[in-house]
Amino acid sequence: MKEESQDQLDSIERVEILYPGVFERIKAAVTDSFVLIAFMLILTIIFSKFQHVPDSARIAGFIFIFFLYDPLFTSLFGGTIGHMIMKIQVKRISIPEKNIFFPLAVIRFIVKFFLGWISLLTVLSSEKHLAIHDMIAGSIVLHRTKSVEG
Repeated sequence: MKEESQDQLDSIERVEILYPGVFERIKAAVTDSFVLIAFMLILTIIFSKFQHVPDSARIAGFIFIFFLYDPLFTSLFGGTIGHMIMKIQVKRISIPEKNIFFPLAVIRFIVKFFLGWISLLTVLSSEKHLAIHDMIAGSIVLHRTKSVEG
């Protein structure tokens, strides 16, 4: 029994963390741009079914698509749909098993939005492939695979 629990501990310790490079992150961002277009199309189709759509509903849709999609998905699910498709995730640098908090996801998004592709330039020079927006928000993007299946 004691030997079996030690084997389980050993397999937990042999978790290999892989840090995605710039191209994987760019592919996730491009995928997210298609996701946002799909959201816009879906919202347009839904709104077209009604004669009168309140301005507040249009504003709420706009805010979700352009300002809340990234931070909400990042804080709730560990990444956007593009991240999920690329099998990468955004986690806390201090506790890689946990998602980042929503306020930090908002800050991360704002910095990423304003710096754009410039933010990704530091990925190449950082040991853990951190972008500027990751450094500011205390986040890390990673793949996680087990080296030994238990």
